[in-house]
Amino acid sequence: MQELDAQHMQRALELAQRGAFSVAPNPLVGCVIVRDGEIVGEGWHERPGEPHAEVYALRQAGALAAAATAYVTLEPCSHHGRTPPCAEALIAAGVKRVVLAMQDPNPLVAGQGVALLEAAGIEVTAGVGQAAAEQLNRGFISRMTRQRPWLRLKMAMSLDGRTALANGKSQWITGSEARQDVHAYRAQAGAILTSARTVMMDQARLTARHAKAERQPLRVVLDRQQKLSPEHDFFAITSPVLRVIDNTAADAKSWPAHVSTLVLPATDKRLPLRTLFNKLAEMEINEVWTECGAELAGALMAAELVDEWVFYMAPKLLGSSSRALLELPPYQDIAQCPELRYESITQLGDDLKICARPQHTSGGAERGEVQS
Repeated sequence: MQELDAQHMQRALELAQRGAFSVAPNPLVGCVIVRDGEIVGEGWHERPGEPHAEVYALRQAGALAAAATAYVTLEPCSHHGRTPPCAEALIAAGVKRVVLAMQDPNPLVAGQGVALLEAAGIEVTAGVGQAAAEQLNRGFISRMTRQRPWLRLKMAMSLDGRTALANGKSQWITGSEARQDVHAYRAQAGAILTSARTVMMDQARLTARHAKAERQPLRVVLDRQQKLSPEHDFFAITSPVLRVIDNTAADAKSWPAHVSTLVLPATDKRLPLRTLFNKLAEMEINEVWTECGAELAGALMAAELVDEWVFYMAPKLLGSSSRALLELPPYQDIAQCPELRYESITQLGDDLKICARPQHTSGGAERGEVQS
């Protein structure tokens, strides 16, 4: 039974992944209905406001759902949101058993879906494929439990850890395969974070140019000193932009309709990053993809806001006069230096992609400011 449960849950997880480019801010969810050892229904949550995974799977199964087992990657919802409760749909269909990967971290559900199922006499088995399900929805879990999005920080660098030449030229350090991978991350993110300095120096537009992109992420630009103007190419593309400034005193420019402004009072000429991330969570942003320079990268790391690093390393040497990866304080001992742990290392064309997680310490948890 355990082996069969694991196999069917793996299929449900594969189905859930299909919503990666379209389901935000909702979680990724897949469902498989099995009767007499055969799959009779499958479904996944495709878009906000549309039926959930369980509904699609039950529709496909029809009358065969009665006395069947439902495999769901996330606890079925128990409340009326954009759609009716999925727990009630499973009960009405007459399923006899529900296998869950993980509990829903949403306080509106959080165990209540399981309670509904069990009250109806349905056997519930939880925790099958839990680690994979949690990884699939790291952003949603982060927003629900930490009130801030999951932050991925991307850095493209040479083999000697440099991001640009001394004159600022950096296009292109990495190859086309790495750049396409970046666009996939952008297309799946709820927001892309950058600084005014990066926008001006790199002429960055930070749009998602990927075949599966169904919408453009919110582009968040830190512009404390209000250096950017509405005429800049960054704003010519009409996808949503959020400017983050520290006051409106000098903000007399006329901005287009797709550009909104968030005022976060600065402290010692630094914007409060932790407050910004709390605001993004309130805007239902699950994941933030960050492309920035050394200063903002260092500030995010010092604030312990970076959940995942994505390094693209090119087989090039730029030399000691070139620009460093990130700004860090002058450590006096190796023991002081931040440590990462590798999650994966893959090759994309001639480049290496290194995904790593920080090993956070308690120091710096209340910091989180950047001058930008």
